[in-house]
Amino acid sequence: MAQPFDEFALLLVITTVLGAITVRLRQPILIAYIVVGILLGPAGFSLVSAHDQIDLLAQIGITVLLFVAGLKLDLRHIRHIGPVALATGLGQLSFTIVFGFFIILALGKGWLEALYVAVALTFSSTIIIVKLLSDKRELDSLHGRIAVGFLVVQDLAVVVAMMVMSGLGGMGEEGVSGMTLALTLLARLGGAALLLFILMRYVLPRIVDTLARSQELLLIFAIAWGTALAALGEFAGFSKEAGAFIAGFSLASTAYREAISARLTSIRDFLLLFFFIDLGAKLDFSTLGDEISSSIVLSLFVLIGNPLIVMAIMGYMGYRKRTGFLAGLTVAQVSEFSIIFVAMGISLGHIGPNTLGLTTLVGLITIALSSYMILKTAVDRSSPQWKPREY
Repeated sequence: MAQPFDEFALLLVITTVLGAITVRLRQPILIAYIVVGILLGPAGFSLVSAHDQIDLLAQIGITVLLFVAGLKLDLRHIRHIGPVALATGLGQLSFTIVFGFFIILALGKGWLEALYVAVALTFSSTIIIVKLLSDKRELDSLHGRIAVGFLVVQDLAVVVAMMVMSGLGGMGEEGVSGMTLALTLLARLGGAALLLFILMRYVLPRIVDTLARSQELLLIFAIAWGTALAALGEFAGFSKEAGAFIAGFSLASTAYREAISARLTSIRDFLLLFFFIDLGAKLDFSTLGDEISSSIVLSLFVLIGNPLIVMAIMGYMGYRKRTGFLAGLTVAQVSEFSIIFVAMGISLGHIGPNTLGLTTLVGLITIALSSYMILKTAVDRSSPQWKPREY
């Protein structure tokens, strides 16, 4: 029997080869990670059996991902989100949740499953979009800046959704009324907000200033703080994901946020591959066949509906159609956060594993197609609509 170290070596080599092919095809590399999980897992050649070790690394990867996401949400920067980013972000979120919910109900899903998937469909991948816009040198264009703005709105929505849904851990328990659940959730959210305020105002700045004398110690503290609050979040009845996000957010206003984020980015990218490999290995293809038609319908909804609502809102606010179209393309996909959000619902016992398979299929379809759409859409850089400050 192969040792875990040997299996990890094989896994990394195969991931590198498939990753190179994926990059050559100009696709996000997380698609290669999921394919590796499928090929090496029970549904494929069953070459890897170190599932417990991979699962642990996957959980740490999610923690670091959400910690880094929280680090980017500095309150001082959030105040400067433009009205168009706020309007398009909230409009797209509302449109996708409401219409997505009823579409999923029409596909024969239960109301709670429909709610989880509808919320998951609202999130777009900040990592993928920023990378694609950077590759096209459009990050500082008008549509690029607007896109980054409403991606920040989506990131805020992620943590709110995770806090609310993980706080409703008692759903379905006998003898627990809706009012009791609501009051308990409000009490826990209020307690968490008060504790976070005290830490951010009086405790964390002094600790970080002291530890920042050593860059290595600052990195260790950041990982320790993220994993500790992730564990505490689960203990308090929320989730590891929500706890990790709050841990990052609590350090977002410190002077060392950029230094911490820069050092954690490579660690995040490495550990995340284990999450997507673990996800691919756990996909049950015996049930995925039933979800193909649903995934196609929902993919079309994301690929067409999300860009259209962004174009409509931006058109109403006076932006050119092409600017609205280019910005709208950035929401024609679902995010890695969508898959993590649904996985959290499974761990809380709210939904079944089939929901994760459906969300993953939608993710693979929309990420692949939207990436080609964004990369193949040419921009006339001499046009006033490309220039960052022209409205």
